[in-house]
Amino acid sequence: MSLPTRNNPYSFGEFLEWRNNVDYYADDPFIQKVVKTYCGDEWPKVDEAARELSPRVSYRWKKFAEAAARPEERPYLITHDGHNNRIDRIVRPGEVLTMEKEIFSEAIFSERTSPWVKLVKMYLIYQNGETCVACPMTCTEGAIAIMEQYADVPEVNRILQHLKEGIDGDFAIGAQYLSEIQGGSDVPANVLEAVNEDGAWRLYGTKFFCSATHADYAMVTAKPQGSEEVALFVIPSWLPGDKEKEIRNGYTIDRIKWKMGTSELTTAEITFNGALGYPVGPLNRGVANVVGVVLTYSRLTVGLSAAAYITRAVREALQYAKFRDQFGQKIGKFPLLAYQLRNLEKTAQRTTAGAFKLYRDFLHLSGGLKGGLVENEAEALKKKRFEIRELIMLQKIAASWDCTDAIRGAMSVFGGHGVMEDFSVLPRLYRDAAVNELWEGPRNVLLTQMHRDFQRAAKWYAPGEFVQNVLKGADQEVIEKLSAEMIALPAHPNLFVLNEETLEVCEQWDKFCHEFYHCYQDLALAEVAASR
Repeated sequence: MSLPTRNNPYSFGEFLEWRNNVDYYADDPFIQKVVKTYCGDEWPKVDEAARELSPRVSYRWKKFAEAAARPEERPYLITHDGHNNRIDRIVRPGEVLTMEKEIFSEAIFSERTSPWVKLVKMYLIYQNGETCVACPMTCTEGAIAIMEQYADVPEVNRILQHLKEGIDGDFAIGAQYLSEIQGGSDVPANVLEAVNEDGAWRLYGTKFFCSATHADYAMVTAKPQGSEEVALFVIPSWLPGDKEKEIRNGYTIDRIKWKMGTSELTTAEITFNGALGYPVGPLNRGVANVVGVVLTYSRLTVGLSAAAYITRAVREALQYAKFRDQFGQKIGKFPLLAYQLRNLEKTAQRTTAGAFKLYRDFLHLSGGLKGGLVENEAEALKKKRFEIRELIMLQKIAASWDCTDAIRGAMSVFGGHGVMEDFSVLPRLYRDAAVNELWEGPRNVLLTQMHRDFQRAAKWYAPGEFVQNVLKGADQEVIEKLSAEMIALPAHPNLFVLNEETLEVCEQWDKFCHEFYHCYQDLALAEVAASR
C-alpha cells in the first residue's frame, strides 16, 4: 500500500553503509580461494599481505580516487610560469599526489616483493579504477623488465634502481611513449629521430599519445638517424637538479588530450627537441623488445585490471539487488535479473581465475620474456613461450571486451541510477574499461597478429596440438571442435585482402578467439572450484 506524502522518507542508507564498509579482500571469499589455488606455498604470505593492504585500498585510497574523479579536478597543463619561463607543469589534485606516493612506496616492483604479492596488490588497487595509478604502475613494471635485461651504463642502472628499489625513499614512476600521429599501433612506422651528438643520443620529433605524462622516466621508440630500424630509449623527464627548477629534458608538452575515460591520467602530445636519452637494448631491436617485453606486461595488466573492474562492479550490483525493493519484492528475486546477475558473477569469477592462472603459467616460463624468437631453444620451451605469448594477447582482447559488457550489465541493475556519476563508481569504471579495449593494441590489430603468429608457427607447432595443450582437461568434444577451427582458420592465406571470403574468415576468427579464451578461463574457474 502506498499513500501520497509530500515528505518521501526513502533512503539509500542501508546500501551505502554496506558499500562504505566493504573490504575488497577480507569480504571476498572467492579471491581468497583464487590466491590459495594459484600461489602455491606462498599463499599464506600473499594472503597476509593482501589483508594488510586491503583496508587502505578499500577506504582511504577509494575516497581519494572518488575525489580525484570529479570533473573539476581534471589535470591540466601550465606551459609557462609568470616570468615566461617554459615549465610544462602538470597540475593534479592533492588526493592523487598523496595516493600515488603511498602506492608506489609499497615497493611493489622491488626484489623484496614476491611476484604473487605484487599481483594481488595490483588487483586490489585496480578495483578503484585508473585514478592516475593503474597505467603508470604497468608502465613502470614494463620499463623495469626491459632495463633488467639491458641496463649496461651507470645512468640506466640508476634509473632502474630509482624505479625498482627507490632512491632515498623516493620511488620513480615510468611511462611509455610509442605512438605517433601517422602510425598508432604501427610502431615500425615511427619517424621520431635519434641523433648521436658527441657520444650522447638526442631525440627530435613528436609523439602523439603519451600517457602518464607526469612520470619521471619514459620508454621512447625512435629511429637512429639514417636508419629504418626502430630503437628503444629511456628518457628522463628532468636531468639531475632540474626537476625542482621545472626545466624539462629537451621536450615540450604541447597539449593534454581530452579523453572519454582514464580522465585522471594525462595523455599528451609531446615535441622532443634534443631530449637526452639512453639506448635500451640493441638499436635494431626496439620493436621486438617493445612488443615482446614492454607491451606484454601492459597486456597482462589489462587482463588483471579487467578482472578487478568487473569484480567491483558486479559486487555492488549484487548487493544493490539485495537492497532495492520494486513492485513489492527485492529486485534480485525477479528471474530475469537473477539470471543476469548469475552470468555477471560468473564473468567476474572466470576473468579473475583466468588472470591468475595465466600469471602462474607466465611465472613458470623458464627465462622469462624475450624480444622475438630465441635461437636454439629447446622445442618444449619454445612451444611454452609461444603459448604464453598468444594467451596474453587472447586475454587482452577477451577480458577487455567482457569488461565493458559486464560493467554495462551491472549498471543496468541500478536502473537510471546506473549512469549517474555521483551515485556510484560504475560509470567511471565503464569509461576506463572502454579505454583499456584500445590501449596496447586494439582488438583487430591483435587478432591479425595472432592469425599471422599461428600461420608462422604451424611448421613447428601444429595448431591442433596448441589447442590440446592449452585446454588440457577441458571437455573433449569442445577441444575437438576448437582444434578443427584452429586448423582451418589460420590456413586462410592472410587477413589483408578485402573480399567476402576473408570477411567471413575474420568473423569466424574473432568469435573463435573469444570462445577459446573463455574455455581457458573456465578451466581456471574449475581449478579454483576443485581446490580445497
